[in-house]
Amino acid sequence: MAKRGNNEGSIHKRSNGSWRAQVSIGGKRLSYTADIRAECNDWLRKTLDLVDGGMTYSKSEYTLGEYLVEWIRMKKTSLRPNPALQYKTLVENDIIPNLGDIKLHQLNLIRINRFYAKLVNDERGTRTIRLIHSVLHSALEHALRIGLITRNPSHGAILPRIKYHEMKIFNEEQVFSFLISAKTSRFRLLYKLAIATGMRQSEILGLKWGDIDWIKGTIQIQRQAQQVNGKGIVFLEPKTRAGIRKIMIGKTILEDLRAHRVKQEESKTIQPESWQENDLIFATSKGTPFSQSNLMRDYYKIIERSNLPKIRFHDLRHTAASLMINRGIPIVVVSKIMGHSKPSVTLNIYSHCVSELQYKAAKVMEEITTPIAIDMVEISSEVEENR
Repeated sequence: MAKRGNNEGSIHKRSNGSWRAQVSIGGKRLSYTADIRAECNDWLRKTLDLVDGGMTYSKSEYTLGEYLVEWIRMKKTSLRPNPALQYKTLVENDIIPNLGDIKLHQLNLIRINRFYAKLVNDERGTRTIRLIHSVLHSALEHALRIGLITRNPSHGAILPRIKYHEMKIFNEEQVFSFLISAKTSRFRLLYKLAIATGMRQSEILGLKWGDIDWIKGTIQIQRQAQQVNGKGIVFLEPKTRAGIRKIMIGKTILEDLRAHRVKQEESKTIQPESWQENDLIFATSKGTPFSQSNLMRDYYKIIERSNLPKIRFHDLRHTAASLMINRGIPIVVVSKIMGHSKPSVTLNIYSHCVSELQYKAAKVMEEITTPIAIDMVEISSEVEENR
């Protein structure tokens, strides 16, 4: 590290009570003002480290906003379409308007915490604030790797605590009621498959006939159908390797799928000129992917007609996992079916089911460890004589 001269950095208190730090780079002066001296000390130390690392005056003028515009352009090439759009929206609508004018090397934890506190005061959701932090943290990690900053200033940020809500699911009776009410729906088999396997809606809508092994009775999950703004339905790989999986299905569902395929083949012959072959299991009368909005309208109509609790479609996935665990299916098996990266993820999500199983386990162990008193009945003398 290069030696610093005596006059390369200074801090002084201003007449209004604030503090100012200054550094000279190439004959030009950089200044930073803060309410407390410690903040100026922190800025001075980081800036001098950057100068030693080769920062020029032009680089020092680089704002967070300018950097983020370049970063998001680069980042979206490695993201799926929907997350890429979400990142871009958060950067343009939240981060840049609040922090964009700050010089990149002047950004610190105090300013970032003030930004998050403002979002809380503006009644932004906890999940949104944490997502904004995730995007900003990722951007600053890249800036650190390429030498624009000496450390990530978002480390240790104060974030609003996540409020955990009780999971909403159907019990076994409610599942039965829902499926009875769905008997006349064109999505009946789709709902049944969702509850039986715990597949995500996007995974079910992405299923193709070639994914079924009719002999082994399995379905291969290897794509998702997602709605992307400006592009319609697109097919993407699952987010993780664990998401690519095979799920065994029962004989009844296999028979339902065979019957469903026969009906689909009949649809092709009725309007062959309008049919678009996509090999989709769940498709419109033209062979195109189902509209998710139409599916959701039908789903909530069935719930209302059944007088059932209003739960999200995604909660059918939670319903499946919870019912499997409550029926004693091992966590490791449930984890594979759900496509989780490891069983600990399943345990964290469905800890309420494990708590219920603990009661069953306690009863079993109580029976094992509690001696049963046996009353020895005296054999009567009359019985003795008859021997």
